[in-house]
Amino acid sequence: MKIQQYIQEKVQKYYQEDDINCATANLKILANQFDVSLNQQVINAAIGMHGAGSYGAQCGLVEGMLMFLGILGRANSYSEKRIAETCKTYASTFEKEFGSLLCSSLRPEGFGPEVPPHLCTDITEKAIFFNFNFIKSHLIK
Repeated sequence: MKIQQYIQEKVQKYYQEDDINCATANLKILANQFDVSLNQQVINAAIGMHGAGSYGAQCGLVEGMLMFLGILGRANSYSEKRIAETCKTYASTFEKEFGSLLCSSLRPEGFGPEVPPHLCTDITEKAIFFNFNFIKSHLIK
């Protein structure tokens, strides 16, 4: 199965069936693709990472990836300096690709009872594919 198809199927499942947020979906998909185990504390830490609990702050797709870069970097014995530099490069690259790091910009409709819960399906799929490729080009040689 192609990675894009895998991401699309998993995002649909995680959003529609499991009702998990973008950061958690991102972490789970990347962990599967790079054969990394996530403990429950990591999943718990991602609970509020969808724009800071729907506040509209930094996007959960970014937050989840930054967490994953640290997890994967340490799994590969990379220094703190290399991980931090990779995170900085990622943030800049993501912002150039998607126009912002903020949930309020990427999801201008916001969150609320009248707003469908998973409006970010398309951008989630694109961002996780972007994240996958970023890892392949910056951390996994």
